[in-house]
Amino acid sequence: MFPMVELKDVSTVYEGEKFPSIRNITLTIQQGEFVTIVGPNGAGKTTLLETVNGLLPSDGSIAVNNKNLKTDGTLIRKGIGYVPQEFACDSLTPFIVEDVVMMGRYGKMGLLRSPTKEDWTIVQGVMSFLSVDTLKHTPVGKLSGGQLQKVMIARALAVEPEVLLLDEPFSNLDMKSRSELTEKLTALNKKGLTILMVIHDRASIPSACKRIITLEQGEIVSDKKFKVIQ
Repeated sequence: MFPMVELKDVSTVYEGEKFPSIRNITLTIQQGEFVTIVGPNGAGKTTLLETVNGLLPSDGSIAVNNKNLKTDGTLIRKGIGYVPQEFACDSLTPFIVEDVVMMGRYGKMGLLRSPTKEDWTIVQGVMSFLSVDTLKHTPVGKLSGGQLQKVMIARALAVEPEVLLLDEPFSNLDMKSRSELTEKLTALNKKGLTILMVIHDRASIPSACKRIITLEQGEIVSDKKFKVIQ
């Protein structure tokens, strides 16, 4: 394994705020790790994901796959699949499911280029993997919360990411869907995908996760690793 995500003395302050949402974060995540971030509301969990993804200005040093976020941010984001906690989706949104999943390929193919056969193969593959292929012609505005959650995860996987960032991925799913998604994430992690996941319900942490980081008031207060049993 090698360092996939490295943060050194990282602090992030939202525009208009006086105090940082996360501060003095030093953290190394190895390639292939499955890490869960927990903590109370307002602890900085979402901010940490957004900072790693380069969505927020920050102090300190951030590297992903040995690339500096401040100088290689565009390149880094091409290798990150990110699923935010909330999605703004109007019922009249004209995009259908397969178009939304294809958006995950834009970073690789460029906005002004048409999808290739390979792009469509990847999109069809991740939709099938997450069992949303039967919805591919459905307008996303007509989806249930759980269906939309799966579609957004499929979009993130269409990136063919080196790192998968998930913010409350189980929030809109019923128990059966949670179990199915847990199995999918475990399978992806076994293939070497690095996963960094925010979650509020500790009972939903997959057994494949061998590291739990606890945030409180923007700081890491606990970082526990568990032995991997072969």
